[in-house]
Amino acid sequence: MRLFKYAAGCAAAAVLTLAFGSASAFAETFALVTINQQALFFNQINDGAKAAAKAVGADLVIFNANNVPSAQNDAIENYITQKVDGIILVAIDVNGVKPAVTAAKKAGIPVIAIDAQIPDGDNIAFVGVDNTKAGGDIGKFYADYVKSKMSGSAKIGVVGALNSFIQNQRLDGFKKAVADSGEKVTFLDTVDGQNVQDVALSAAENLMTANPDMTTLYATGEPALLGAVSAVTSQGRTGDVKVFGWDLTKQAIEGIDQGWVTAVIQQDPAGEGKAAVEALDKVKKGGTIDKIINVPVTIVTKDNVDKFRDMFK
Repeated sequence: MRLFKYAAGCAAAAVLTLAFGSASAFAETFALVTINQQALFFNQINDGAKAAAKAVGADLVIFNANNVPSAQNDAIENYITQKVDGIILVAIDVNGVKPAVTAAKKAGIPVIAIDAQIPDGDNIAFVGVDNTKAGGDIGKFYADYVKSKMSGSAKIGVVGALNSFIQNQRLDGFKKAVADSGEKVTFLDTVDGQNVQDVALSAAENLMTANPDMTTLYATGEPALLGAVSAVTSQGRTGDVKVFGWDLTKQAIEGIDQGWVTAVIQQDPAGEGKAAVEALDKVKKGGTIDKIINVPVTIVTKDNVDKFRDMFK
């Protein structure tokens, strides 16, 4: 098994050709088209997929889109030309990538969407979580916290990634659950971290500066949460801002230990990568798979954080 890291852009076709020229002539070749390799979450997907590919005797190649949606389309088109045996897609623009997914289907190449669902897409399955529901779960947890710990009143800012369909789902589910709770919660600004840690940090700092009366903060993904945690720390607000979000990091665990990071949705990205490769392998061997392969999530708090410490040492 080999892991190839590619830059998005015009060199993609040449690099892809090189990759397949070196792959085994007999093993199945699966391609994983991911969003970036900055976030730990996506690297954990890669790790799970690599381990599963090794276990089933498949070659795995990985394309890093560097947060550029069009690069994912180009990569899929090149993989179609290269006649890979299957494609795993962590989509940025779930609607914009649909024509490429359809082209893969027409070429007889199964596509499994992972993490982000493709609405009415031609992928054979989706592996991941119900982001709207999980957003609702942490939204309910948040509302219960506001009721029990904050006298039923809070002001909240949001660090999101407005180009991410799934992170918008997480925000929608969260907002609905909070609204349904009846607690007195005022939503302040939503800033765009663009799924990039440095951008999310600047956005979170601007959000806090513009809203000095903010008492809580919700981050919809790993880069957003990293940015939020750094901003709260750098501005000395750990005593008066409670943080909620998605995807654990070492910094988030430190915040949980200190009591100001309150709850974080933790997915199983390695499990998602593993499940996607295993599903493709099963299909290629004539088996059938479920259309939706759910991977459970956990709301991590001070009560259960010890179970996750070893992942971030």
